[in-house]
Amino acid sequence: MSPRSASAEMHAALDAAAAGAAVLRERYRPAGCRESAEGKGQSRNLVTAADRAAESAVLAVLRARFPDDAIVAEEGAPEPTAAPRYWCVDPLDGTNNFAHGLPLFCVSVALVVDGVPRVGVIDAPLLGEVHATDGEGATLNGEDVRVSATETVADGVFATGFAYDRENLPDDNTANFRSVLMACRGMRRCGSAALDLAWVACGRLDGYWELWLNSWDLAAGAALVRAAGGEVTDLCAADTWLSGRHVAATNGHLHAELLSLLQRPLRA
Repeated sequence: MSPRSASAEMHAALDAAAAGAAVLRERYRPAGCRESAEGKGQSRNLVTAADRAAESAVLAVLRARFPDDAIVAEEGAPEPTAAPRYWCVDPLDGTNNFAHGLPLFCVSVALVVDGVPRVGVIDAPLLGEVHATDGEGATLNGEDVRVSATETVADGVFATGFAYDRENLPDDNTANFRSVLMACRGMRRCGSAALDLAWVACGRLDGYWELWLNSWDLAAGAALVRAAGGEVTDLCAADTWLSGRHVAATNGHLHAELLSLLQRPLRA
């Protein structure tokens, strides 16, 4: 899939993500920019001026191209929508990384139609990577990518993350972390759900799971994994991951084995 052959929606997602990425690139500081960060609910859950500026840039593109579409965006419009068609935007996934000067962060833009992400773009400006799909395959910087061929958890490298409000949630994911850690080749904790999913899609990671996420964390990345031949479910092997707040994404070959190692999360 090249941008020249993409749909109008794909062009809009690419341009919107690029607009947000340009803001993040300009505002990023290798030594961190914590002076502009503030706690959002919990002191660990930061929001920066860059989050808000990037979101404004992304939404300006989407509203200009598709003024009648609904938008769910993390900073400005975080409430779920019942609209059959809406854009799902995380303007800065990996805010803690950004604030501390770590280059692992991205802009995530997805179009959700009838509850399914159809278009997804993840733009990681400091890595020079644009992951994209319109449902007909996944690309990294315009080149086709596929999930890995790893067949067992023992041979795999996995990623996960941890919720900010760890003290008040019924499951902090540490038991799952230990379970998979002891069974697999390696574990990574990158600090960006969108990038973790994109890296499953392009075969760098064999699987990923996390609890207590929101739709804007998942929509674009999950679309990429599915388009690249992988599998995405919740931790109960059901298809409610976009709204159910927990997700497992793998290359498909080892999906059932990974799920067997994970506890079903209790409700918050």
